[in-house]
Amino acid sequence: MTAAPRARGTTELRAVPTSRGQARSKPNTRGDASADADQIVGFYRDMLAIRRFEEKAGQLYGMGLIAGFCHLYIGQEAVVVGLQATANKQDSVITTYRDHGHMLACGMDAKGVMAELTGRRDGYSRGKGGSMHMFSREKNFYGGHGIVGASVPLGTGLAFAHKYKGDGGVCYCYFGDGAANQGQVFESFNMAALWKLPVIFVIENNKYGMGTSINRASATTDFYRRGEVHGIPGLRVNGMNVLEVKEAGEKAVANCRTGKGPYLLEMVTYRYRGHSMSDPAKYRSKEEVSKIREESDPIDGLRKYILDSGLADDAELKEIDRQVKVQITEAAEFAQQSPEPDQTELYTDVLVSV
Repeated sequence: MTAAPRARGTTELRAVPTSRGQARSKPNTRGDASADADQIVGFYRDMLAIRRFEEKAGQLYGMGLIAGFCHLYIGQEAVVVGLQATANKQDSVITTYRDHGHMLACGMDAKGVMAELTGRRDGYSRGKGGSMHMFSREKNFYGGHGIVGASVPLGTGLAFAHKYKGDGGVCYCYFGDGAANQGQVFESFNMAALWKLPVIFVIENNKYGMGTSINRASATTDFYRRGEVHGIPGLRVNGMNVLEVKEAGEKAVANCRTGKGPYLLEMVTYRYRGHSMSDPAKYRSKEEVSKIREESDPIDGLRKYILDSGLADDAELKEIDRQVKVQITEAAEFAQQSPEPDQTELYTDVLVSV
């Protein structure tokens, strides 16, 4: 489907230099080997933008302005922000139904994403795809897929295309711990290894596949080892630390770009909300969620690191927060003002003649 045109006056939710305007000295800490100070502050802004977007999406869902399924990414922001920092323009991204954060991290316009969530004409799929099915050829983002595990064989195909064309691209293929047990995942691992395809398989292990703990659904929970039988190297990463995620991503993408084939990253993360907006998440205690949020929140942790390291002061971070809130408010207002699709849209983007 054709991506929605960018609304005039819209800025992408991407990293921006801090107001001090000059590059600061690189902090000496694990996981930031190639991240300068302004980039680290940019990570903070990008993660905050995703969270504020998702919070607003949750509000609009509660107001009845978003229908159908809606899976929020709150708590997992460090994974996609850290990994996308290692991507090049020619690289492709594909993911599952918990996809809003990936869209924003790829540079898709928040207004177009929110418009699609509300089923409006200016959405990325013209209001017909909703939360789970948005695409942007411009940003090399190939969905958003509602079928559990579907992103893996499709992502393997995208990697095959990169190799066939010789464009130097790598496919970042995201899926969850629940999807990791699907049969097509292992078939894809085999083909990717056999043909040495440039694909990074990213398992976002948020501890619960829908409403079931990984310990009750998986015979083995060392997901980073799932590719060993095919010779695919794997790494378990603290997915709540954006700097550690970036460091792991650089290792994985180097493996792919040098023709060594696929790489598997298990990002240990956590979602604060239910599986979807209709999930009350009674299968875990409030104490468990609170403990993770208090001790490991990716945004709060990075904020503390930035302040402690002198990369920015409290006033600068508050200004970033203010700017992000304005952007998300504008995106929500744009979505509500956008018209609904015309009835003729029922017959468009159904069949492609080749």
